[in-house]
Amino acid sequence: MILYPAIDIKDGQAVRLVQGDFAQDTVFSADPVSQARAFAQEGATHLHVVDLDGAKSGEPVHAPLVASIVAAFGGVVHLGGGLRSRASIETAVAAGARRAVVGTAALQDPELLRWAIQRLGDGLVVALDARDGKVATHGWTQVSDEDAEAVAERLVSLGVRHLLYTDISRDGMLEGPNLPALRRLCAAAPPISVIASGGIARLDDLRHLASLGMPNLAGVIVGSALYRGRFTVADALAELSAVDTGRAAR
Repeated sequence: MILYPAIDIKDGQAVRLVQGDFAQDTVFSADPVSQARAFAQEGATHLHVVDLDGAKSGEPVHAPLVASIVAAFGGVVHLGGGLRSRASIETAVAAGARRAVVGTAALQDPELLRWAIQRLGDGLVVALDARDGKVATHGWTQVSDEDAEAVAERLVSLGVRHLLYTDISRDGMLEGPNLPALRRLCAAAPPISVIASGGIARLDDLRHLASLGMPNLAGVIVGSALYRGRFTVADALAELSAVDTGRAAR
């Protein structure tokens, strides 16, 4: 499993939200570029960046800042937040993001999704954000009546290769991931790689993810636990390496 430290940008700062609530934000770094550089120095090779202001407005807001983050980090950067048009997706690519994370538009604009699959291929990640199992859109402000598993099955049939699944109720709460929901999602879309997000609080949570035994569970995003000092990037990388070694031995 790949570790993705998270940098969520709001008002130019690295913050964490509670359950996606823009009114409940905590600033952890006034300089996201320095934060990205620090994650790289600690050994991270992948980074998950979200333009929260873009998610709220519907189009990227911090493209120049993201470009600086990409340059400072030096590894693989995923970017999401407000990517709801061809132009905004091209903005993400131009900023240097290796993969564009598309949520609302992928679920509500079939033509854009088809274009993004053809344009980006392996560089497209579709975000499935769910509250009580139902898919949420528009920066988590609107909840649909669609089950995440059904949407995942449909996306697989269209050719999507990567899914990012976030359980909103766990996000920023440090209460552990929603393991049953992740198991159901991975089982519903076995050809697709799934990145888990939301709730990681301790190293045991990484072991619990591995214990699901889902080969398509390919990565995990960690935010609040790193910022609050629950463990370090180095600790997480060592844990994931041990997990992968154990899998290989079996």
